[in-house]
Amino acid sequence: MTKLNRRAFLTAAAASTMTPYFITSSANADEKVPGFDQTNTQIDATSVWQPYTDRKLRVGLVGYGFCKFSAEFEFQNHPNVEIVAVSDLFPDRCAELAKAVKCEKTYPSLEEMVKDDSIEAIFCATDAPSHARHAILCLEHGKHVCHAVPVFYGDPSDADKLYETVKKNSGLKYAMFETSVFHDDVYAMEKIYKAGGFGRIVYSEGEYCHTKEPNAPSYPSYKDWRKNGFPLWYPTHATAYYVGVTHKAFTEVSAQPVYNRFPGADPNKLVGEIALLRTEEEGISRMMCCHCHGIYLEAGRVRGELGGFDATYRPVEEAFTGVSDAVKVVNSLGNSIKKPALPPGVAAGSHGGSHGYLCCDFVDAILKDQPTRVGIADALNMTMPGYYAHLSVLKDGETLKVPHYAQ
Repeated sequence: MTKLNRRAFLTAAAASTMTPYFITSSANADEKVPGFDQTNTQIDATSVWQPYTDRKLRVGLVGYGFCKFSAEFEFQNHPNVEIVAVSDLFPDRCAELAKAVKCEKTYPSLEEMVKDDSIEAIFCATDAPSHARHAILCLEHGKHVCHAVPVFYGDPSDADKLYETVKKNSGLKYAMFETSVFHDDVYAMEKIYKAGGFGRIVYSEGEYCHTKEPNAPSYPSYKDWRKNGFPLWYPTHATAYYVGVTHKAFTEVSAQPVYNRFPGADPNKLVGEIALLRTEEEGISRMMCCHCHGIYLEAGRVRGELGGFDATYRPVEEAFTGVSDAVKVVNSLGNSIKKPALPPGVAAGSHGGSHGYLCCDFVDAILKDQPTRVGIADALNMTMPGYYAHLSVLKDGETLKVPHYAQ
């Protein structure tokens, strides 16, 4: 692992770049947020979920803001979960969350919730700038923890502390809920890569294109965190298309900005950032985040020495092309490249049918004592490159080293 021992520099750099940036989007109370409508997914029809324990994991949920994520990931419907308590800083939201997941016990803050000894695990659907700090708090109080993306937003000063806290508390499970890893394509590509079907990944792409109306205000957020940032500070829906496939890291980055030139817009506002990265395998990745119009995308593709995969506009079973030996490897995997059945009552959910799978992955990791799909190394290796990509933008595309973390 390349340690983040330049904490003072990083904190200062984050502070210096916190210029207001208004993501161009429109939102109202009835609007369907892009991504929440993507529920189609391919599940292995031959698989059947098998119960393996009667134990119920005692879970606390915190955060019920604009996306209402605490109730979106199916914890309340999992047969091996009991929702013990919920929390939100706003009393009306806390009451709404309690009603949504049928839970009677509420707390006014996470800081109060973590003191409840009856809670074993907590899902933090809080504001992005607080994810690392909140995960550390949960772990230090003996709770398994999972949180929404990304690990940090603009200030990486807690990144190494979180890494060390997770490693120190090896008996507790940590997960970042990156939806892309349970997209049909990334799920399949990880299986193929592990089996050797790609060989070394030579080139990969990840695209997070969040459709917005030009010059419209951003989505609501706690303390307006969505307004105070830059596109690649929220990189994981893109970077998962390499890190989530290989469980490897990026080592260098050079990035370029795209400014808002729409009539009437502030020409200094960013609508996109595009990064070119060197990978741990000495390959190249192009990762982007943009807020222009067009179809909503959390998409990507890879090309390896033996084969490539692109399911952006094709079914998963038609997405692989490779040399004959690689095709044999993929054929031998059969239905294992499709996601297995979920427990009764648990829906696959939104963002490519990923929500229910992220919940089940976290619950299984705790009850079966196995790794989570996105552990601390992958979480940081997905998030950190975006921070350095924006620093590269500020330095006219200068190539910068990216600190990375070992599994």
